[in-house]
Amino acid sequence: MARRGEALTVADEQAARGAPKRAALWDGAVALLALVGLVDAGYLTTEHLAGRIGNVPCMVTTDCGGVLTSSYATLPGDIPLAALGALAYFVAFSLATLAAFGYDSARKLLLPLVLTMFAASLWLLYVQAFVLEAFCSYCLLSAAISTTMTILLVLRWWLSRKHDLS
Repeated sequence: MARRGEALTVADEQAARGAPKRAALWDGAVALLALVGLVDAGYLTTEHLAGRIGNVPCMVTTDCGGVLTSSYATLPGDIPLAALGALAYFVAFSLATLAAFGYDSARKLLLPLVLTMFAASLWLLYVQAFVLEAFCSYCLLSAAISTTMTILLVLRWWLSRKHDLS
C-alpha cells in the first residue's frame, strides 16, 4: 500500500486487486479440508450412534475398534467425541466459506478455532500413542486434516501481515 503522498505503481495496483483472490483460495482450501473432516467425523458419529463403532473397518492401522470403543472416545452421557469433531469441522467449514467471500469477522474466528482443533488432535494423538498404544485410521486422518488446516491458516496469517494478503 502506498504511504500518504506516494503514488501507486501499476504493480501495486495489480497486487492489491490480486490479494482478495489469493485470500479466497487459501480460505477455500481450508473449507475443502474442513468438509473432508466433517465427513470423517460424521461417519464415526453415525457408526457410534448406530452401535457399530467396534466394527468400523480399519484401513491403515489395525486397532480402530480399540481406540473408538475406549473411554477416551466418548464424552459424558455417551456422546461420541466424533460428534464434537463433526461440530468443529462444520463450524470451520462455515467460517472458511464466509471468509472466502470476504467476511473478515469469520476469518478472525477461524484461526483460533482451528488452533483449538489442532491442540485437541495433539492430545488425542498422545492418548493413542502412549495411553492406548493403538491407532485409528480415521483419527489419524482427522489429525492430518487439522494439522494441514493449521499450517494453511498460520501461513496465510503470516503472509497477510507481511504482504497485505487480506
